[in-house]
Amino acid sequence: MNPQLQELKTRLLEVNDLNSANALLSWDQSTYMPSGGAPARGRQMATLARLAHEKFTDPAVGKLLDELRPYAESLPYDSDDASLIRVTRREYERATKIPAEFVARLNEHQAESYQVWTEARPANDFKRVQPYLEKTLDLSRQLANYFTGYEHIADPLIDFSDEGMKVSTLRPLFAELRAQLVPIVQAITAQPAADDACLKQNYPEAQQLAFGQEVIKALGYDFNRGRQDKTHHPFMTKFSLGDVRITTRVKERDLSDALFSTIHEAGHAMYEQGIRMDFEGTPLAGGTSSGVHESQSRTWENLVGRSQDFWMFFYPRIQAAFPEQLTGVSFETFCRAINKVERSLIRTDADEVTYNLHVMIRFDFEIALLEGNLAMRDLPEAWHARYQSDLGLRAPDDRDGVLQDVHWYGGIIGGSFQGYTLGNVISAQFFQSALKAQPGIPTQMRAGHFDALRGWLTENVYQHGSKFTANEIIQRATGRPLSIEPYIRYLRTKYRELYQL
Repeated sequence: MNPQLQELKTRLLEVNDLNSANALLSWDQSTYMPSGGAPARGRQMATLARLAHEKFTDPAVGKLLDELRPYAESLPYDSDDASLIRVTRREYERATKIPAEFVARLNEHQAESYQVWTEARPANDFKRVQPYLEKTLDLSRQLANYFTGYEHIADPLIDFSDEGMKVSTLRPLFAELRAQLVPIVQAITAQPAADDACLKQNYPEAQQLAFGQEVIKALGYDFNRGRQDKTHHPFMTKFSLGDVRITTRVKERDLSDALFSTIHEAGHAMYEQGIRMDFEGTPLAGGTSSGVHESQSRTWENLVGRSQDFWMFFYPRIQAAFPEQLTGVSFETFCRAINKVERSLIRTDADEVTYNLHVMIRFDFEIALLEGNLAMRDLPEAWHARYQSDLGLRAPDDRDGVLQDVHWYGGIIGGSFQGYTLGNVISAQFFQSALKAQPGIPTQMRAGHFDALRGWLTENVYQHGSKFTANEIIQRATGRPLSIEPYIRYLRTKYRELYQL
């Protein structure tokens, strides 16, 4: 191996180890840590973040990258070594613009803010968390301002999650999508609502967790390289390619909440578990963008998990798991129930058709906050007003309003939400190509087998990790650039049948 490349990999592995230790502390805070540990936990996470940042931005790393430039240029673009050098340089040039002191300060604040949110949301107390959110906004602006030459202050923050995307590209994409979605929502909601009473009975937590784990094991989530725990807001985290964990939450009066969040997070995790093991410890060993990552959670949650093909196999099994609740419920009633379309208040509970409207609301608020056109103190009422105008609903309190999503309270403001809608669009485009290459996928799903779909995704998406950008992986996997057409066609076809439109 090239000696400079070997030294680079050694340095990158140390950075990865520090970041993985930090991720473990974050997972613990979200699952098992007592609330009294919050102040120290923020300090500990800030220390690790600072050390990782300092190691990664060491001028010696830049020198190695410069020395490796001729070697990388002598290789094919898609070779592993050229890709590692290219991706590392991109991340290095971004990271060197941000001071290590700021990284530590941001991480400490995020840990503290998250803990306050976990207490403020159930108490319906926005005022308690408001000063933390105001500081998050200030820090988000500072982070953006370390970069120059952008069109909009949100652009660098969006680029962190979805490289190449910016406000000027997302606004028209969202406008086009909204124009297509709103008539579909109107047509469906003009029909009698699907009866989902079968989902709103008492479903004991232990049985829900057991059934969910049975499902994701069948889908391909590897419990030898992962585990599931409970948390306030479900997420996936990775400490190595051999340790990819998921979390869920359970509502005993709603069968769908834990089940579909479990499948959703397993979709994220299967992406990470499918990355080539020889990428371990390098910047290639992760999903390439939030949009592509979200495409996998939405593929497995919606295109698979809410399909009739999937439930032709699993419905007898869920009836056996919950005989008192589901024995008298027909297959058709159940499928309509899990695909019920209605205007709702909670993004994570939203159906496929209205979901993106929730995302667009949050995207617009991020832009307004960063631009200074919306004051933080006015955010709760602005939230209620926007939901009233867009969805005809008003939350009874802030708990189901502005406090519902963890992203701003444990992260930054800007670039937090666009990946969800991009993921929906990308999921349909990938799935369409998978079906074209493997026409037997629906038949296999009806028999409880998912190897063909997971195999196509592994070959075309998972194994590459961050080797290619989102746009590159979409083009390579589907033969065309990003398009909303497969997604709109999927929704129209599915819901025309379900609702006899």
